[in-house]
This record gives sequence, C-alpha cells and structure tokens, in this order.
Amino acid sequence: MALNKSDLVAAIAEKAGLSKADADKAVSALQDVLVDSLGKGEAVKITGLLSVERVERAARTGRNPRTGEEISIPAGYGVKVSAGSVLKKAVQK
Repeated sequence: MALNKSDLVAAIAEKAGLSKADADKAVSALQDVLVDSLGKGEAVKITGLLSVERVERAARTGRNPRTGEEISIPAGYGVKVSAGSVLKKAVQK
C-alpha cells in the first residue's frame, strides 16, 4: 500500500493538529522548496530523516531495447535520495 498526497496531508493534519488545508499548504511548500533548491543545485537535508541532492550524470552510450541499436545519451542531472537514521530504523521493525 502506498501513501498518496491526500493521505499524507490527512495524516499530517491529524498528527500536527492542523486543518487539512493548512497541512496541504505545508506539503505543497515542502515540494516547492525541494524543487527550487534542487533546481539551483542545493542539497536538502532533514537530519535523521532524509537527504535529497542533485547529481550529475555523465554522457554515455546506451542501446535501444527494441532494435539493439547504440544510442548516445547526453550528460544530464538526476536526483539522489538517501534515507536518514530514523527511516532506516523504521524499516527494520
């Protein structure tokens, strides 16, 4: 089972004693901060919870899975998400 955005908003509202509208604003603000920061190349770290950073990917050669033809994949960026100690402990239960 996955927690979607509306489920997350409802859970945050309940745990924090907020209205769903305020919790939705907080989740949307977190999303905006992550997008803006990563777009600028800045990492976002929430100690104990997670770390999110933009990483560079070098240009490389790949293969078209249908034809087997070699293709050139240009350099670009990706996102790396690392779990913090609190998340790591939570999945060990």
